Amino acid sequence: MNPTILRLSAQALLGRRRGLVLGLIPLVLLVLAVVVRALTSDASVGYQAVTDLGFSLALPLVALLAATAVLGPEVDDGSIVYLLSKPVSRHVIATSKYVVAWAATMALGALPVLVTGLVLDVSDPRRAVAWGAGAAVAGTAYTALFLAMAALTRHAVVIGLLFSLLWEGVLGNVLDGIRWVAVGAWGREVASSISSLVPAPGLGLGYAVVASVVLSAFGLWFTGDRLRSFTLRGDE
Repeated sequence: MNPTILRLSAQALLGRRRGLVLGLIPLVLLVLAVVVRALTSDASVGYQAVTDLGFSLALPLVALLAATAVLGPEVDDGSIVYLLSKPVSRHVIATSKYVVAWAATMALGALPVLVTGLVLDVSDPRRAVAWGAGAAVAGTAYTALFLAMAALTRHAVVIGLLFSLLWEGVLGNVLDGIRWVAVGAWGREVASSISSLVPAPGLGLGYAVVASVVLSAFGLWFTGDRLRSFTLRGDE
């Protein structure tokens, strides 16, 4: 990793309007959890709905915004060519940007899912920890995937939203086979292995972990390879 790229990527992430949105997403989720907890004494009421919202919507959205924020603007304004002109390995650049985006995803995506679970039902911390662990696994894969998208196209935000909402959301709930290639399902499998109260997709823990690792590694490699052969094109 390159310290300078880490610092510049962190500044790009926190210094733009996306940084404000990134902070608002977990805040809204936590406020919702507090409201639900205050309105009912039954811990089970709203638990699944709120944690699902954090896991299935807030987490991939945070990962998408973080991944595109550390790389997308440089591609959009053309300043990426100045970075690529430096004697730094393209995979080092990709790894440095991934680390910044991953840290943001963990802090603003996975951690709020854990805290939300504790707020909704403090009597069962194991279930909250399970959701948090599953979110960490899914967030790791999401970040690599969306970073690869940002390196591939300027329309990564749109494609990422379609992937999260349509592929993993709508189609994932209709077609059972999609769960095998759905990042969210992999994370749920990890969570269900920790707490039986988390619904299991039925993929197997081994498959979920291996699939997450493979996607993360491939996404990171692809980003570096894409940067190595990167050229600015007006129609990209």
